[in-house]
Amino acid sequence: MTTEVRSLREFKMPDVGEGLTEAEILSWYVKPGDTVTDGQVVCEVETAKAAVELPIPFNGVVEQLFFPEGSTVDVGTVIISVAVAGEAGAAPATAPAPAAAAAPAPAAEAEPERREVLVGYGPRTGTAQRRARRTTTTTTKAAAPQPAPVAPAAPAPVPAGPVAEPQLGERPLAKPPVRKLAKDLGVDLRAVTPTGRDGVITREDLHAYAEAQAAPAVPAVEPVVVEAAEAVVAPVPVSGAGDVRVPIKGVRKATAQAMVASAFTAPHVTEFVQVDVTRTMKFVRKLKESGELGRDVRVSPLLLVAKALLVAIKRHPEINAQWDEAAQEIVVKGQVNLGIAAATPRGLIVPNIKDAGSKTLAGLATSLGELVETARQGKTSPADMQGGTVTITNVGVFGVDTGTPILNPGEAAILAFGAVRELPWVHKGKVVPRQVTTLALSFDHRLVDGELGSKVLADIAGLLEFPKRLITWG
Repeated sequence: MTTEVRSLREFKMPDVGEGLTEAEILSWYVKPGDTVTDGQVVCEVETAKAAVELPIPFNGVVEQLFFPEGSTVDVGTVIISVAVAGEAGAAPATAPAPAAAAAPAPAAEAEPERREVLVGYGPRTGTAQRRARRTTTTTTKAAAPQPAPVAPAAPAPVPAGPVAEPQLGERPLAKPPVRKLAKDLGVDLRAVTPTGRDGVITREDLHAYAEAQAAPAVPAVEPVVVEAAEAVVAPVPVSGAGDVRVPIKGVRKATAQAMVASAFTAPHVTEFVQVDVTRTMKFVRKLKESGELGRDVRVSPLLLVAKALLVAIKRHPEINAQWDEAAQEIVVKGQVNLGIAAATPRGLIVPNIKDAGSKTLAGLATSLGELVETARQGKTSPADMQGGTVTITNVGVFGVDTGTPILNPGEAAILAFGAVRELPWVHKGKVVPRQVTTLALSFDHRLVDGELGSKVLADIAGLLEFPKRLITWG
């Protein structure tokens, strides 16, 4: 005979980025009394990097929401409790032990059935073992939010059967829902220790790792560009002659920290060049009309500027580098993660296209379109804003001719693309109207000298003046 028992599970504010200490609850999607399932999104939060939807990691009924919308909550603080139904009861002493008892089962008949489940979470075989650090359940409802300090994790129980640790360079083993949850939480699966059979990372492994990382830490400075637009924020009226006070938080707070860190760490040098882009603008129109990159692909001058920058980096890879102060080394990156400054209602963010240098023009156009659209919808994940190596900021969309862009921390160069204007220009010995733009390249003078910076900027300008070279050189 079995008896159903109910216990409370608490879900803490996770660190959905790297080293973040707080997040603002933008909206709740559930209320007390609602039934939730494992993986269901229960709220949306905004960190210093992006707005992120948080999935609940267990099934049950919402018992309490500890913070209202608009609250700023420290990482590791309980934000919601859920009443979880389970089964517990005493089996007869003479009854045989359950198939999924704590001791490993010698028989392997159930293994083929588990192996056939390729999508979803797979069957649960009896009582699952849980790590000691995840046992945060209580049997009575909490009277008020009382976030407990994170204690050192107890050793995890030894899993039944051999565990194959992923080797360096191998892709971690995990089912698609676990991979999606890891992306939503900003967790690198390579850092998670698997306990599933054959070295498969389970949802329990992921949750245990995320909770272990929930202790407050010194926030990492995330690259953010501020040249293109001001963040759209709601002013807070105060007493006085028209004064308003705007809270410094979220993306704007991270922007300020990143720009101060960059401006006072890396010695900036900015070079400028005016370019006749008449042929580039014609090439853009030709690509649009022909549809050769795809009928649904958005083609813009920014696409060719991005391609020109990537080709220039291919010819001068030393500019795709990072200054490692601790090791006293210059790290030349093996791939180009191209950041694109995107204005959003919450401020300017810089998601990046991973390994952009390996993409064809059509592939780059597709990735660029997806990146911009996702950013405008406010759905950019923290993982998409990490690991950038070089950035483009398109100030021309605001009618600005040029500027002196500030480097994203950790990057060696940033390119500002100004407005395209019809200007008098000497062409083939005559002064005629031509379409002209101004490019500005800022670089870290510790690892990029004037010669290298000038060569890169000259290459970009030459490719935009004669865009057919993009095909030849790229």
